[in-house]
Amino acid sequence: MNKTAQIKKNHQFIKFRKLVIVSILIGFLSAFLGISLKKITEYYEEIFFHEVSVNPIFYIIFPVFGLSVIYFLRQYLFKKKENKGIKEVFESTKSASKNLPSYKIPSHFINGLLTVIFGGSTGIEVSTVVATATIGSVAQQKENVFRQYKTELICAGVAAGVTALFSSPIAGILFALEVISRKVTRAFIISNVIAVSIAYGLLSILKEEPLFTVSITTWHLKAIPYFILLGILAGMNSVYLTKCVLFFKSQFGKIDTHYYKIILGSTVLSISLFVFPQLYGEGYHAIKGIFANSSEIPLTVTLAFTFIGILLLKPIVTSITLASGGDGGVFAPSLFIGAFLGLLLASILNTFFHVNVIPVNFMIIGMAAVLSASIHAPFTAIFLVCGLTNDYTLFLPILVVCLISKYTAKMIYPYTVYSYSPSLVK
Repeated sequence: MNKTAQIKKNHQFIKFRKLVIVSILIGFLSAFLGISLKKITEYYEEIFFHEVSVNPIFYIIFPVFGLSVIYFLRQYLFKKKENKGIKEVFESTKSASKNLPSYKIPSHFINGLLTVIFGGSTGIEVSTVVATATIGSVAQQKENVFRQYKTELICAGVAAGVTALFSSPIAGILFALEVISRKVTRAFIISNVIAVSIAYGLLSILKEEPLFTVSITTWHLKAIPYFILLGILAGMNSVYLTKCVLFFKSQFGKIDTHYYKIILGSTVLSISLFVFPQLYGEGYHAIKGIFANSSEIPLTVTLAFTFIGILLLKPIVTSITLASGGDGGVFAPSLFIGAFLGLLLASILNTFFHVNVIPVNFMIIGMAAVLSASIHAPFTAIFLVCGLTNDYTLFLPILVVCLISKYTAKMIYPYTVYSYSPSLVK
């Protein structure tokens, strides 16, 4: 009996050691992919956005060119397969036989990059998530011992990728848990903690700075009723975003000729970008701009209508970008909408009601609130936004508002773009 127990113990130790090794490898590769995609996208998006600012003719050329290149790459390089976003990851984790093919790594990397740098009004986050999930999926296929850890290793890749993008290992693990796995196992804890530790270590070695440099000093109890209002508005805005994505994907799906989708999509995108350049790409350049000037922006009628126009148009152009063949998701659009919604609400409160709330606080809380409601993952949103700013001063109000926004959204519409399926509503 002792010998049998010892053999079993040795077998478990070998499995554990292999799980640790493969988690380290997944963490490094996923983090490297995430950091590379982020850096390359930032570099070229800045160059191309400068070009359209100088030569507005590029507002017309860039979207149609970018969507066309993506289409031809899919047709002739990536096996004529459409990218389904995070739904591909769900399909893989729910099926023992269905795996993410390795071509998904370059497909999402390249298509996500091209979408954003040529003006597509979305972000690289979902492209990164699917590509890094594929790293985990490919790894678990290499040895039979890993087959039982399929979901855990896919989540390890996702967690490391999200950590690399947002400098928050807790957000990485929580996203993998709240959105992908939805259950905790010992293998999940081991693989994900190791993967995000490797990713965060790589960020530290490379001295990656937080995406947004913001000075947060304090928050006041008197602002709580207005935070609650922000949470309700964020929930409503997230439902509008979700409905837009589902509606335009459904409508564009009825168009048989793909190039008609590209022409229609790029036309809407070009006009929108010309009117509101803030909608170009991820929109982080616009968020940084309003962060820098939030306390100095007087609310005029023109500015109020500009903000309202941006909030109404952003979900539409994001949806059309995705429906016409672009690669991406609702992460960056949610952060963008939340920042502008928070600033608009704070400006209205200060201008017309003289309550003297702090605009930058409303922007940060708004970012977390809209993201929480869009993906139904409040704890991911909390730590992700705190990681973006490297500041936890607003942790408590963000927690409250994220929960309010999520449940407001669920009361209005129970699905996200990830969880919706036509079969669920028949």
